[in-house]
Amino acid sequence: MSWTRGILAVLAVCVTLSAGSAGCGSGDARETGNGESPAAVGRLLDETDEEGRRYREIGGEHAPRIGIEVQPEDDGSWDVRLRLRDFRLSPPGERARAVPGQGLAHLYVDGRLVTRLHTREHRLPAVPRGTHHVTARLYADDGTVWAVDGEPVESTAAITVSRPGPAPGARGADAGPGG
Repeated sequence: MSWTRGILAVLAVCVTLSAGSAGCGSGDARETGNGESPAAVGRLLDETDEEGRRYREIGGEHAPRIGIEVQPEDDGSWDVRLRLRDFRLSPPGERARAVPGQGLAHLYVDGRLVTRLHTREHRLPAVPRGTHHVTARLYADDGTVWAVDGEPVESTAAITVSRPGPAPGARGADAGPGG
């Protein structure tokens, strides 16, 4: 791809927030009436994400971290790659429980959920002309958001599309509630 033609311009601004896993509860713990496991992993906070999923506060020097790299492709799509540290992506269908250092990532474009990731790579369809924010956020398999200091463990890259792209409604299908 020739950058001199000015077809696409990319501004990769990666912000990595670190988070950690704490607690030594077994993965078989059941939730109590207040939403916490008897041997809870971290602490459930009142804060929620855009979908109403509660934050699970964790800490420690082995906190999981995420970084995101987004590169343009010749066909207008974008190659998204996650860089994970002290975190393992669970296979699809994993039991709904919070396990330190494990879960999945949700991928957002401009705050809109695009997909749930169980792998480090994803091909993002072409997006309309302009600057967009692509965010990857870490979740536990029970649906809670991994957080440190009250902030979600996430990373965001800004991408700029300089050529005309598809209409705003043509970004691709949402993953839907079941993943």
